[in-house]
Amino acid sequence: MFAVNFNKTAMPIFYGKAALMTFLKSFKTQNTTIGFVPTMGALHKGHLSLMQQSLQENQITVVSIFVNPTQFNNLDDLSKYPRTLDEDTEKINGLNRDIVIYAPSVEDIYEGNVVSQTFDFDGLENQMEGKFRPGHFDGVGTIVKRLFEIVTPDNAYFGEKDFQQLQIVKKMTQKNKLPVTINGCPIYREKNGLAMSSRNERLTKQEREEASAIYKTILQAKDLFYNKTATEVHDWVESVFANTSGFELEYFTIADEETLLTCDEKLEDKNYRAFIAVFVNNIRLIDTISLK
Repeated sequence: MFAVNFNKTAMPIFYGKAALMTFLKSFKTQNTTIGFVPTMGALHKGHLSLMQQSLQENQITVVSIFVNPTQFNNLDDLSKYPRTLDEDTEKINGLNRDIVIYAPSVEDIYEGNVVSQTFDFDGLENQMEGKFRPGHFDGVGTIVKRLFEIVTPDNAYFGEKDFQQLQIVKKMTQKNKLPVTINGCPIYREKNGLAMSSRNERLTKQEREEASAIYKTILQAKDLFYNKTATEVHDWVESVFANTSGFELEYFTIADEETLLTCDEKLEDKNYRAFIAVFVNNIRLIDTISLK
């Protein structure tokens, strides 16, 4: 297996796509597999777990750090999203492995035309997040497609916390015939069960602890789903948050993992998953759990 040895004191960081593409091109000729982890920075242990999986399965790992404007339908959310490149670089260095970082500007990605491409995701985009964040998945498809074209990875890694996004990326890759294998990776959780997210940093210590109620609720919903209908479980979850101060439930849905269509009747040949979005003091948190 071909091994890549970078200078430990000078981890490669590229700010422009031309230099990155030139750098990676030489490795392509040596049958070296490239793993790719796209992020928006503000890295946590969940992101690092994706990188560790890529490091195990590929000779080169590229991590992009880019806050993509076209996937934000809320400009206030975009402006508040943390930009922590120096801290992110330190965390990646802490893995004690060599990773190439791509930290482009908006201009480098969009070249003066900051608009989303329009995609057809076979209806996946119309469920859950798509109902509440218009245009979001066109923005996701646009940036992921562009990054794939720049990095040309063999494997790409996405966390299952954003399960709908994972399915969207798989569909986009398939429909555009991109030669990339999409790998979904398990959710990384804090000790209290809260799904790790960059948004968690905006919670107070008390809110962060109380937000564990989200995971506890969907765990109970999973148990209920064995003997209850999807509607009964949905109504129970709604009642839980209606009686819990400080939380505002945006949606709770039980859906088919493949189509993301809401479950009306349980079928034995289908795999179902629970999806939830909750506001904690105006900070939007999402989570999901398999109901197998």
